[in-house]
Amino acid sequence: MKRVYVNEEWCLGCRLCEYNCAFANSGLKDMVTALKGKKIFPRIHVETDGKINYAVSCRHCEDPMCIKSCIAGAISKKDGVVVVDRTRCVGCLTCVLVCPYGALSPSEDGIMQKCELCLKNTCGEPACVKGCPNKAIVYEERD
Repeated sequence: MKRVYVNEEWCLGCRLCEYNCAFANSGLKDMVTALKGKKIFPRIHVETDGKINYAVSCRHCEDPMCIKSCIAGAISKKDGVVVVDRTRCVGCLTCVLVCPYGALSPSEDGIMQKCELCLKNTCGEPACVKGCPNKAIVYEERD
């Protein structure tokens, strides 16, 4: 299965992946309308330790702890992709606590969100990959 991978050596820490992610998941056609003057809620997050920048997103684990811990049954796996059913999530944050990668976060309305590989909103590859100016983020299949 294809997944998002990050080459930390190439990551500039520019956070364009976050903006492209937030825009792609906004449902709006214009980036300015979607993001200008608003707090963004991306499904990928750039972390830094002062020397190295890296983007954190869902790893779509083989045996995801988030699915096992979800008290509402809102998290499931479809064709290898871990997805959140927004209509079932109660915002208890249990999934946030158990994810070893820090891949889940609350959206603007408190419902959990995570990278779902842009399967519902782009053609070909995730928005973070398309928007990375240094090609530090890739969407590929690895062993």
